[in-house]
Amino acid sequence: MSDSSCLCEKIAGPEVALHPNCFGQTWLFKGVPAEARAGLASQLIRRKLGEGEILFHQGEEADSMYLLKMGSVKLWKTTEDGRTLTLDIRKAGDLLGENVLIEESGEYPVTATCLEPTMACGIDRGTFEGMVSAFPAVGLTVIRNLSKRIDYLTGKLGALSEPSIEERLYKVLVNVAEQVGTPVPGGWSIAFPLTHEEIGFLVGAHRVSITKAMKKLKDLGKVKSHGKHLFVTRAET
Repeated sequence: MSDSSCLCEKIAGPEVALHPNCFGQTWLFKGVPAEARAGLASQLIRRKLGEGEILFHQGEEADSMYLLKMGSVKLWKTTEDGRTLTLDIRKAGDLLGENVLIEESGEYPVTATCLEPTMACGIDRGTFEGMVSAFPAVGLTVIRNLSKRIDYLTGKLGALSEPSIEERLYKVLVNVAEQVGTPVPGGWSIAFPLTHEEIGFLVGAHRVSITKAMKKLKDLGKVKSHGKHLFVTRAET
């Protein structure tokens, strides 16, 4: 099956505009042999959801990653004390949960709720591992692409259209601070409720990169830590 015969188009309907990139055309699978992409296309999980429906729930086994082909989803979580945090909005063209393919097990740290009619195209861990068994070069290619992505996001890319990892991380911190933080002069003070692994899921980066990005934000004075509390500065307008 070629990229041009995308089943998402048949499922979504001819009147719906989908993001032009198919799953095999994402940065994660760049360089994967055409025959492997064709085999992948025939096994993808395709889900068409309505406004308010759930793509995945916080606490569920994280066994699939998704490309949003249309629509948008809200990523949110419930904290241990029952508070609800809206953490990010993902739109068509975004990937969710790349770490699923390289980690043995785990749970989704957030819930993904559709904000409008949404089409998601995904791959589960078992399918990916089967593809690697059939085409061993695929695993190495994906690892290299993930490594390149980390380098790309952690570089000095503020002038490019895609935000740097530090900018995305800062946005997540501000979202949390606005909802559960205590306003103080110049920003907010929060008892931060997210681990670096959870933040990595939201930002789209490995937790090692999140640690480096957090250090960069501290060096820039955008965040400060005091024990278990985090101070997030308010962006200048």
